[in-house]
Amino acid sequence: QVQLVESGGGLVQAGGSLRLSCAASGRTFSGYIMGWFRQAPGKEREFVAAIRWSGGTTHYSSSESGRFTIFRDKAKNTVDLQMNSLKPEDTAVYYCAANSRGVISAPLYDYWGQGTQVTVSS
Repeated sequence: QVQLVESGGGLVQAGGSLRLSCAASGRTFSGYIMGWFRQAPGKEREFVAAIRWSGGTTHYSSSESGRFTIFRDKAKNTVDLQMNSLKPEDTAVYYCAANSRGVISAPLYDYWGQGTQVTVSS
């Protein structure tokens, strides 16, 4: 049973930073793509970033402009999202997700975490 558990969300002022972490368990993730998505109230879930577990290739939403960085630690089975220069519009629930079908940015992943709230105050 695959489990993805997010942590690290919270309240931060605009311009600040947060690092989200996703603990993945239940199988080996070789060949998987691990992603971060977010969903703000009243909006659709949107892609933030993804990383290929095996090769480490990263993909980002074009709207992030280099503010976010995704990492994976194979030894710890974690996928982190470092978020800098946060803006109020980054406020959302952030979800970790995993899939083995090559999906990158569409919200069609096989496994999802419960999400962690990020609130950026102005």
